[in-house]
Amino acid sequence: MLAFLSLCAWIYLFFAHGAFWRSRPQLLAATPEEFPDVDIIVPARDEAETIQAAIGSLLAQDYGGNFRVILVDDNSTDATAELAGSAAKLRIMRLTSKPAGWSGKLWALHEGIAASRSALVLLTDADIVHQPTHLASLIAKLQSGQLDLVSEMVRLNCSSLAERMLVPAFVYFFQMLYPFAKVNDASSRVAAAAGGTVLVRREALERIGGIEAIKDALIDDVALAKAVKRGGPIFLAHSELAASIRLYPKVADLWQMISRTAFTQLRYSTALLVLTVAGLSIVWLVPPWEAVFGGGWRLGCGVAACALAATSYMPTLIRYRRNKLWALALPLIAVFYMAATAASAVNYWRGKGARWKNRAYQR
Repeated sequence: MLAFLSLCAWIYLFFAHGAFWRSRPQLLAATPEEFPDVDIIVPARDEAETIQAAIGSLLAQDYGGNFRVILVDDNSTDATAELAGSAAKLRIMRLTSKPAGWSGKLWALHEGIAASRSALVLLTDADIVHQPTHLASLIAKLQSGQLDLVSEMVRLNCSSLAERMLVPAFVYFFQMLYPFAKVNDASSRVAAAAGGTVLVRREALERIGGIEAIKDALIDDVALAKAVKRGGPIFLAHSELAASIRLYPKVADLWQMISRTAFTQLRYSTALLVLTVAGLSIVWLVPPWEAVFGGGWRLGCGVAACALAATSYMPTLIRYRRNKLWALALPLIAVFYMAATAASAVNYWRGKGARWKNRAYQR
């Protein structure tokens, strides 16, 4: 029965789940019809290693209109603000405190948006490097689709062994959780964004009540996308025009990144955690077990499910220029993500909550 269920699950995922595995669409370089003013908000806390490259790439944008970069230094303990430099198009704001009930990043975004004035706002992280055509391409997509929000999954760093093993899978699982085709379908309730790059209309922000409406969200990009999509269309794509330069040299670094908010995604529900682990076990553990130890029709179900799983991973491996043999390790990688999700729940139950940038976010 489990062998049959696992095959049915993969038939659904492969053929009826928004073609998530195609690793599409991709935002291409384009020129907008008009060049409205844009304010670029960069929240930063202890980003000395990446801030120069990130701010430098933003100031170098080849854009025909006016734009301004607002760096919001969220009480950094290093030289983030000093290393950002100075320029006519750069404003640096320094925050010294955070109100209760706010996540640090969202408070920084709130303050940066309050200090901005343009009709369009680009929210981007302090570890993202942008190609010169990126801003213009984002605005071209926003205009052509008459969208309220455009977001991208930027190319993530994939150099260390830990990153080569786990980062493509992170992107793959994100696509599985939020199929981009469904996000981009106005009739679908699925909504998501990738926080590294979010271009949004100010009127859309005002419509949802501003950043304050999601002030305590730890998965803030998805929360913002859900709020905006209730009133207008959004768009999510992959990007070759921007890349993250944040490094995850060790497996432990990626473990911490995943376990920080995994249980939040399940709305802190023990029932959802149990169902999720059970469902993921059927999807990822049953097929290889049956392919190795099964017989007869069980063997056939296991082999077919494994083939669909491996095939579905190929486009993401190709996008990240990884050897296709990594598809064989996908069930083991899935176990790592399942364990990190369980660890996130244990941390919550122990009252630890999430930690990020030397801040604790309690339950």
